[in-house]
Amino acid sequence: MDPTIAFPILVALIGVALFFDFLNGLHDAANSIATIVSTRVLRPQYAVLWAAFFNFIAFTVFGLHVAETIGKGIVDADIVTPGVIFAALTGAIVWNIVTWLAGIPSSSSHALIGGLVGAGLAKTGFSAIVWSGLLKTVAAIVLSPLTGFVLALILVLIVSWAFVRQTPFAVDSSFRVLQFFSASLYSLGHGGNDAQKTMGIIAVLLYSQGMLGDTFHVPFWVVITCQSALAIGTLFGGWRIVHTMGSKITRLNPMQGFCAETGGAITLFAATWLGIPVSTTHTITGAIIGVGAARRVSAVRWGIAGNIVIAWVVTLPATAAIAGLTYLALSLF
Repeated sequence: MDPTIAFPILVALIGVALFFDFLNGLHDAANSIATIVSTRVLRPQYAVLWAAFFNFIAFTVFGLHVAETIGKGIVDADIVTPGVIFAALTGAIVWNIVTWLAGIPSSSSHALIGGLVGAGLAKTGFSAIVWSGLLKTVAAIVLSPLTGFVLALILVLIVSWAFVRQTPFAVDSSFRVLQFFSASLYSLGHGGNDAQKTMGIIAVLLYSQGMLGDTFHVPFWVVITCQSALAIGTLFGGWRIVHTMGSKITRLNPMQGFCAETGGAITLFAATWLGIPVSTTHTITGAIIGVGAARRVSAVRWGIAGNIVIAWVVTLPATAAIAGLTYLALSLF
């Protein structure tokens, strides 16, 4: 490990990490609220309050397996230095801002992972990578939206069969209430998986400075601070991406919104308990496409969905490149 750095620099780096966490909430607010807003069950200003609350309390439900994966399962914790962390965060933040301004629902999670990989490669080469953790995460890029798609599609078919004798008005009224429950579950899953990524970054930074002793762990103050930053970011919303997620891909009614959120929540709960840092953006997009396809294939605007997939594919190499160049630039000073 590098020698310890000055305390003000350490505090500044933690501040940068929390800024990324805030941007994560801002960028990914659409994941939690797009369906409940687009179905007009909740107004946007109330939806973000609802999502932010459940984002914050997620630490009471889940363990810290995802934080451990990010902290020591993507790059070797022993090669991490403040420069590596700063470069990784820079890559993720730049990409988040670019995609947010463009209204593209890319993955904050994979932006951070790409940043870690790029900075680690720039520092020590391929020996820096923990391949088991990275490959597990890359596999989740495909599996999480696919799982969300399949679960949401199955739920639509089950619900449609169960409510076949009900009038459209009765179905709509029932699922306007049930969507509060499904949106809560999805926001819990979002808060549980996404906040832990920044926890892992801060914890490995503290570990690199010898402040956690010989054993990597996540201090409780880091947990609370990261959950708070994510929740505050969610409060500020992400209206450009809400529009893309909630209406451009396919039109949703409350029953479909419930199925999309429930399918996505099940996927996130399973991934978080398994310690897999999945993309909440990928997951809910897959679920929304699933409910649209269950209605009819033409109900999905496949051109927009295709553009989103391209953004997913580009995220890892783009953030890795930005982070790698940032680290190389830092090493010149």
